[in-house]
Amino acid sequence: MSRISSILLLSWLSMWLPANAAGADPATVGIGLGEAEITPAEGFPMAGYYHERKATGTRDPLKAKAIVFRQDERRAAFVACDLTGIAADLSAEVRRRAAERTGIPAAHIVLAATHSHTAPDYYRDLYEYLGERPEDGRQRYAAQLIDGIVEAIARADTGVQPAIVLAGTVHQKIPIAFNRRFVMKDGSVRTWMRLNNPEVVRAAGPIDPDVGLMLVKAAAGDRPLGVFSNFALHLDTVGGTLWSGDYPYYVEQALRGTLGSDLVSVFGNGCCGDINHVDPMAKSVNKTDFIGQSLAETVLEGLAQLAPIEQPVLRIRTARVDLPLQEVTADEVAAALPLVTDARAGKRVEFFDQVKAYKALVLDQLRNRPALASDSDGLIGLGLSRTWAGVGDHLPADLQVIALGQELAIVCLPGEVFVDLGLAIKRASPFRTTLVVELCNCVESIYIPPRVAYASGSYEVTNSLVKPGSGERLAEAAVRLLRDAAGGDPPAVP
Repeated sequence: MSRISSILLLSWLSMWLPANAAGADPATVGIGLGEAEITPAEGFPMAGYYHERKATGTRDPLKAKAIVFRQDERRAAFVACDLTGIAADLSAEVRRRAAERTGIPAAHIVLAATHSHTAPDYYRDLYEYLGERPEDGRQRYAAQLIDGIVEAIARADTGVQPAIVLAGTVHQKIPIAFNRRFVMKDGSVRTWMRLNNPEVVRAAGPIDPDVGLMLVKAAAGDRPLGVFSNFALHLDTVGGTLWSGDYPYYVEQALRGTLGSDLVSVFGNGCCGDINHVDPMAKSVNKTDFIGQSLAETVLEGLAQLAPIEQPVLRIRTARVDLPLQEVTADEVAAALPLVTDARAGKRVEFFDQVKAYKALVLDQLRNRPALASDSDGLIGLGLSRTWAGVGDHLPADLQVIALGQELAIVCLPGEVFVDLGLAIKRASPFRTTLVVELCNCVESIYIPPRVAYASGSYEVTNSLVKPGSGERLAEAAVRLLRDAAGGDPPAVP
């Protein structure tokens, strides 16, 4: 699309959408939206990679953005956070406090991470804060983070009003997402290859080119209140040492420029454990602004194609899915300690050895009580857990579905899920539009590949903490919840 046609489209949308998109007598449901800033100070460590980075400034502010659904006694909240992952500790504490403040059942509150790689590495700070350790004369970022997310939920809850909801799916035409795993001539699979490599045969899997959309408009006045967009692409396009929410920031700016500066733009990352932004056929890498603006054009075009939810009956379904953890031995933990120590000191350690070593220490923390290795040297952040320390041989991960009528369902999954699993859930869903969001409520599983991927290996499999079959178990549970939400009356409020 040319810049001129894009401008014309935006002008057309701004005139047409508020007045006519929902029909003459649309059904309503109570919805509120709210946001709060969660940007840390300069100098706080950044997440996303296997080396320490300290933030030197802010490119764009990090936020928590919440949607609250309310109908009769049924209530639910979804909040997207500009974080790399949601620790189980963060989920538990925010849900507890938000439930006390708003009355929304804790089990019906979903925390999702957008997976920005220019977000804070908050895990150790949170662990120490929840353990009431001395603050060494400084304010914990963890307190600011928890308060910010709870505040976003509370603002959304306070702002609940009768709303019209439209939903649908649009195709992302400009290629910005690519499967990053490749089948090699020897039958193995390797990550981050290019198609001009003579050993590469083909991409190892598909992408999900669909953008799922939900538009919320005030019933009184037809004013757009918020847009929920869902697309499967790693938020790893910025780099550097400036805080940034990555490409969804550009979607937010485009939506606000068209639909109003107070509109809340919520982004839920799709199943993209094996999807990134690097085109294996191109010499140059797509930049953040190009990716964000391309996706924004698709979202804006898609809004005009959405259909209203005719009978927006709110249904919330939850389940706990046991994800079996991989084993770790005392010898593996002992071998990991010097490798992680060397890497932390800046010494050269082979990348996959470092990944395996860190994984061994995290598994030790989760499986064993007491852990085989002491954390007195502060070697890990992700993996430290008040909630799941010594949890045993499985992670009791939460799964939620928030559905409106027969037309829209939001599926909330833990971990970094491969695209095949997300596509399978969409194909099996009885809803017209299904938004599948990964990295909800806990990140500790890390990658969740399908069973077949474990046989071929590579980075994502090496960095998965759960056993083969966990992905299928998760997808099957999601489909059961979807079918239950589509077919039954709302259950009693717990």
